[in-house]
Amino acid sequence: MASTAPPTPPTPPPPSQDLIAGLSGRVELAPGAVPADNRFINDDLLPVPLARRNWTTYNFAALWVGMAHNIPSWLLASGLVALGMDWKQAVFTIALANLIVLGPMLLTGHAGPKYGIPFPVLARASFGLRGANLPALIRAAVACAWFGIQTWIGGVGIFTLLGKIFGGWASASEMGGQPWTLWLCFGLFWVIELAIIYRGMDTLRRFENWAAPFVIVGAVVLLIWVAVKAGGFGPLLDQPSKLGWGADFWPVFFPSLMGMIAFWATLSLNIPDFTRFGAGQRAQVWGQSLGLPTTMTLFALLSVLVTSGSQAVYGEAIWDPVQLVARTDNVFGLLYALVTVLIATISVNIAANVVSPAYDLANLAPKLINFRTGALITGVVGVLIMPWKLTETPELYIFTWLGLVGGLLGTVAGILIADYWIVRRTVLDLADLYRPGGRYWYTQGWNWRAVVAFAIGGILAIGGSYSTVDANGTAQGPFPTDGLIPVLKPLADYGWAIGLASSLLLYTLLNLGERTRR
Repeated sequence: MASTAPPTPPTPPPPSQDLIAGLSGRVELAPGAVPADNRFINDDLLPVPLARRNWTTYNFAALWVGMAHNIPSWLLASGLVALGMDWKQAVFTIALANLIVLGPMLLTGHAGPKYGIPFPVLARASFGLRGANLPALIRAAVACAWFGIQTWIGGVGIFTLLGKIFGGWASASEMGGQPWTLWLCFGLFWVIELAIIYRGMDTLRRFENWAAPFVIVGAVVLLIWVAVKAGGFGPLLDQPSKLGWGADFWPVFFPSLMGMIAFWATLSLNIPDFTRFGAGQRAQVWGQSLGLPTTMTLFALLSVLVTSGSQAVYGEAIWDPVQLVARTDNVFGLLYALVTVLIATISVNIAANVVSPAYDLANLAPKLINFRTGALITGVVGVLIMPWKLTETPELYIFTWLGLVGGLLGTVAGILIADYWIVRRTVLDLADLYRPGGRYWYTQGWNWRAVVAFAIGGILAIGGSYSTVDANGTAQGPFPTDGLIPVLKPLADYGWAIGLASSLLLYTLLNLGERTRR
């Protein structure tokens, strides 16, 4: 297969002149390796200097603890139980999903400590310097939507708790179908989040370091409080599954598993945005392995135990922790819960849903958009997508939103993993990731192989997307009940896995016979 690079590309200087080597195979660009006025460069996209790659195992573990301990994570188990699972099935589904997604998380994260580059720059190796904007903008769009969802949920939590403290908030006059006081809480929370991220990644790291243990303590306090009032955990733990473990369970399990994977599939792409600050591979591997699957599983179990206690105390299962805390009349407890909700939601939202689109949008127009500008754009778009609509029902949230997102992002992850690990064996020309006309320029900045693999993998992953029906036969989503492409409907429940596997295989096959460009 012929090379797609231009026939007479500019001859780059030898790699030894471009790089400065550090410990454990890590490298950085030598001064002057790429022109400072390059249209594909700004300070936020350049590799992190070796001296600033100092995140430890604790920093990465704390990052994941801070991101996992939030209201939507808490509600994952409740959403699965609402679909008919018992607590054991729900916790099992969440644990398995996070073990699965950890794999691509570690694989794509490898380039961060080694080269100090963010996700959109890593994507240039496979998609091309211009083509990298395709996966970057998809990732940015998903992150903007997630930012809006998390901000809305956080705003609702603040509204509920302040309403309990001051009273009368819920009965305020309405604007757009909601009390104006709810919009006020939503807006104030939005401003606080952007103010923190505007100060940069070092501020985020420090925030996550103390936010993680604070949120853990808050969750344990909630558990102890409910346990004392309930006199033990029993009623919910004894409730049988409505699905059993037979034929009724698996049609719910697999799309739910894909939905749970999709919850963090976004981070499996842009995790280099964080690992680029890592002190080495050991820090990012151990930090993520200790932080992600264990935390999410324990948090899911904690949510079930607390809800079990609410069943014993109030005679009903209260899955939303904010609604549960609002049952108390203790002002101190309400204020403590309010602060915990604030910190927990900010912790996940700015890390998971602002950092990535800020870099992604900077990659689109490096001379016009920097990290801070990208963060502000993310905040605005996150409001415009009307996040209150996406979280109305478990079917819409888990099957439609998470399933669709997971399929597309799994497709991109398959291409990144195939290119970095199979085609290039983790060897990149760091300077050429910023050079027009270099080995990653392909055809006018686009690698057709990656585009073809993405298009076919994406169609296979989400082409069969369908809506379920309720007892009255009414569709519970925006898709046809027989699927967008009916013949692909059987694949729809496995969107993330189908997308990742098909794009990885196809991209690898398209590169057979092509010399590895090093």
